[in-house]
Amino acid sequence: MTEFTKAVVKVIRAIPKGKIASYSQVAELAGRPGASRGVVWILNSSSEEYELPWHRVLRASGEIAFRKGSTHFRLQKRMLEKEGVLVAKDGSIDIEEFGWKKKPRQKRARKSTPSMFRR
Repeated sequence: MTEFTKAVVKVIRAIPKGKIASYSQVAELAGRPGASRGVVWILNSSSEEYELPWHRVLRASGEIAFRKGSTHFRLQKRMLEKEGVLVAKDGSIDIEEFGWKKKPRQKRARKSTPSMFRR
């Protein structure tokens, strides 16, 4: 398992019941902003293996990514509703209400001047 995969698995497992996160948010929290397609690939290939709550990860717009009416669409909708998430018929969810508010840690800035040269 790559370091990125480990980080993605950790982030997805941390999404609380009743909350949603976007593929891009998961990628950013895993330390790879812009790697949302990698998150999709990991979810597609490893959800069962790592028992991930895949249903909590959606498009950045707050929509279920599966084709409306498909088996996977209905399953994801049902799983989210079971956790108390309100899902519209078209598969959209209010991000303000149900979005996970987790933000990436801010890296501490390095001091550019060695301490022995500071006044």
